Amino acid sequence: MDDIFKALADPSRRTLLDLLYEKDGRTLNDLCTHLQMSRFGVMKHLRILEEAGLLTTRKVGREKYHYLNSVSIRQIYDRWVSKYAEPWVSGLSLLKKELESEPVMEQKPRHINRIAIKTSPEQVWNALTNPELTSKYWYNGAIRGELKSGSPYEIWNPQGQVQAKGEFLVVEPPCRLVMTWQLLVQAETAEEKPSRLTWEIAPHAGFPGVTLVTVVHDEFEEAPHTSRVLEEGLPIVLSGMKTLIETGGPLTS
Repeated sequence: MDDIFKALADPSRRTLLDLLYEKDGRTLNDLCTHLQMSRFGVMKHLRILEEAGLLTTRKVGREKYHYLNSVSIRQIYDRWVSKYAEPWVSGLSLLKKELESEPVMEQKPRHINRIAIKTSPEQVWNALTNPELTSKYWYNGAIRGELKSGSPYEIWNPQGQVQAKGEFLVVEPPCRLVMTWQLLVQAETAEEKPSRLTWEIAPHAGFPGVTLVTVVHDEFEEAPHTSRVLEEGLPIVLSGMKTLIETGGPLTS
């Protein structure tokens, strides 16, 4: 967490994060137009932010896109914001974002979150597909379904209700899981078309015994309510998975 605070100490880096908050998925050229510094200087600041886990990058063709990684911010939030204040903070944050946001033209809107877990890819895969484990970090939801491409799945809560459902599109253990996603517990999201979740699991190149878990949420153009819910919820799911694997206990009760 020290790396996060060191990264946030520089005003230029805070400006870069603000720019990604306003519009996620920006290229280096786009970000350079907003700062009075050289291209090399912007690249250096972006690298520091990425090393601190505050942003993630993704290559599409020749372009490299930068995304705000809200997992790290959420870890700071979870440390100092009490469970009693959380509903008020979350509601006010959503209201502020909705009032201040402006429509932007983007080819493929997506949310990307990434976290590092001290474990193997196989253990991450087990945590992602084992209903006894998903129920401990995925908002009490146990995943059920045959784990193969083209098969449907459901996520059940302890009361025997289906919280979400979808279809497995790609199943490549222990590296990649792609699934459609339809959230059923809210009236607004239940009426929307399914979006897509892509889980990418890979060993960290620089740290033996550490696995990088990246989850991409996209294809939500016709599911705006689902997009907002998952933008807030996926960092909790990833943080919960990390806590469960590394400590054996849940992030929240």
